[in-house]
Amino acid sequence: MGVVVVGAGIAGVACARALADSGIAVRVLERAPVVGGRMATKRYGGRRVDIGAGYFTVSDDRFAAVVTRWQGAGLAREWTDTLAVHSAGGVSHTTGPVRWAASGGLRSLVADLASGLDVVTGHAVEWVGPGPRVDDTPTDAVVLAMPGPQALRLLDLRLGGARTAARAQDWLPSLVATLEYPTRDWAPFHGAFVNDDPVLTTLFDDGSRRGDDAPVLVAHTGDAFAGQYVAAAAAAAEDVEAAVRDLLHLSEAAVRVHVHRWTFARPATPGTATFHLDDDLIGIAGDAWGSPKVETAWLSGTLLGEALATRLR
Repeated sequence: MGVVVVGAGIAGVACARALADSGIAVRVLERAPVVGGRMATKRYGGRRVDIGAGYFTVSDDRFAAVVTRWQGAGLAREWTDTLAVHSAGGVSHTTGPVRWAASGGLRSLVADLASGLDVVTGHAVEWVGPGPRVDDTPTDAVVLAMPGPQALRLLDLRLGGARTAARAQDWLPSLVATLEYPTRDWAPFHGAFVNDDPVLTTLFDDGSRRGDDAPVLVAHTGDAFAGQYVAAAAAAAEDVEAAVRDLLHLSEAAVRVHVHRWTFARPATPGTATFHLDDDLIGIAGDAWGSPKVETAWLSGTLLGEALATRLR
């Protein structure tokens, strides 16, 4: 029967890759038309923009090997180790790990990882039950690679262990606005953390991140601000544009603003385990299982896949 992985973000695809590499039959079901999850890339006017994760960092040796392969294939590149910090006291800078970007958008990295796997997009799973079963089809095991609140909607009431694990996760929303300008009317910067602002949390120069110097900024908002725009994210465009203009002291207004709402943008509290796997053979993986990062999601999915392969052998 094999394993069914629900969700084709990087956690789900990494899990499926680990299972396949262990000789376990696996199928990935994704309700969206493409893979990627919150490593999302969208086209505006023919140009790709990352509207989910802003970048990724590398500390785990195994993930580093994957990134090295991406770099060798021209998919990923080192972007910067320095970001600005805007606060009430002014602008400073913080230097830390190298932030990585992808010229084709971060989604291209998930697509590369999914190459050769059995992935079905446009397939919305409705129910996961004991057996385990996915929409009444029996499987050897099920992995839910998604935020806990989304997993909870699918899990049968009899799956107590998985439901408890999913219910323990608290997630926060965010809006991500892509702002297109006529010219690059701002002092050079790569990205910025924004402290104590009622609207913004981070801001990225997407022309720098993509490497094409396009006059495009991508702004991420806080959860309190995003909470005001549950049904109509586009209505936030004017306030976000004004907040960016004030932050960077811009003389030009954006010519277009596109707003995307993430209901489950990031976990409120980092998890203490790496993944969930119970005796019902239901697993849950993602970036809530540790510090919320791309690397965390990859590692969570990979380790769950390996643990599940060991269990099923």
